[in-house]
Amino acid sequence: MEDLEKLELEEFLEKLKKFKGRHTEMVSVLVPADYNTNLVAKQLEEEKGTATNIKSTATRKNVVDALERVVRLLKTLPIKFKNGLAVYCGNVSQNESQDDVQIFYIEPPMPLKVRLYRCDKDFVLEPLEEMLEIDEVYGLLTIDRNEATIGLLEGKRVKKIDHMTSGVPSKVRAGGQSSQRFHRITEGLAKEFFRRVAERMKEVFFDMPKLKGILVGGPIPTKEEFLEEGQLVTKLKEKVIGVKDIGYVDEQGLKMLVEASQDVLAEQEITKEKKLLERFFNNLGKFHELTVYKEEKVREALQFGAVKELFISKKYDKEKQKDIVKLAGDIGSDIHFISDETVESNQFDNITGGVGAILRFQYHSDYHEKS
Repeated sequence: MEDLEKLELEEFLEKLKKFKGRHTEMVSVLVPADYNTNLVAKQLEEEKGTATNIKSTATRKNVVDALERVVRLLKTLPIKFKNGLAVYCGNVSQNESQDDVQIFYIEPPMPLKVRLYRCDKDFVLEPLEEMLEIDEVYGLLTIDRNEATIGLLEGKRVKKIDHMTSGVPSKVRAGGQSSQRFHRITEGLAKEFFRRVAERMKEVFFDMPKLKGILVGGPIPTKEEFLEEGQLVTKLKEKVIGVKDIGYVDEQGLKMLVEASQDVLAEQEITKEKKLLERFFNNLGKFHELTVYKEEKVREALQFGAVKELFISKKYDKEKQKDIVKLAGDIGSDIHFISDETVESNQFDNITGGVGAILRFQYHSDYHEKS
């Protein structure tokens, strides 16, 4: 998702969160990616008949009105949307004696995977909110000698991909040569299991462009044995950013792994931001003529089309942020939102006032001066 698209989605959600229905009269319609909107319109036409059974006269009137508006809208729009469509309609008036039924819609910047129709006191916004969290994904593996579970962390959602079993038998009490032979067999089965897990991980993760890292969990020493002996390809082995002791290796184990790895995940985001700001400050020191900061200078650089990278604080004034980001998007600038959670980000705010830029080229201006 591009930063400009992300900002637009954030604003759309922020506006809709403010609306609260007095009753279950807020209609949410989510159309999955590439799904036929005519079929959805037909379903909603049928739902109007069900809505006539609502006991409350006011609620019934508002729900039917909302459904009619959504159906009319869908009939004017294309049959399919690449990323799907989210439509919201309801009585947004807070005045009991006055109705104000409004309709809002957006084609999200990422594919919608859910089909939904619901009447409630609030609009159903969670599927869109999740999109703001999925800039990157993390691979998950929980493993012991008997089973392994492979999964994904997408934003805050943990998704199971596969569950595998080893076939390694339980320990036996036999001694002597029988015990040694059994040990060789179980070790061979365990190594074969590790090999199969590694191969499955390659199938799932190797060509995943948004894969940020891999977290591995399980009991001591199995997970360490897997990483040493499991023949995991170098590209994926280098992606392992955290190894945690976890007592379960099923789907519940995936969730426990994510919980245990919060320190690692937080550090990943902090490190990324630190590197961004390190580049900005290095540029400011070494190539001052190609670096500007403060709102007035950044706006002028944007008007010249000179901004290569825009750095803007997340706590910057929202209206100004929206305007500056749009200008940057219009000229193809890379846009970086800076948090307020690190020493470096606070330093950035103090020096720049919350907005700075690295330039594509030098330009002459009354405001752009060499130090």
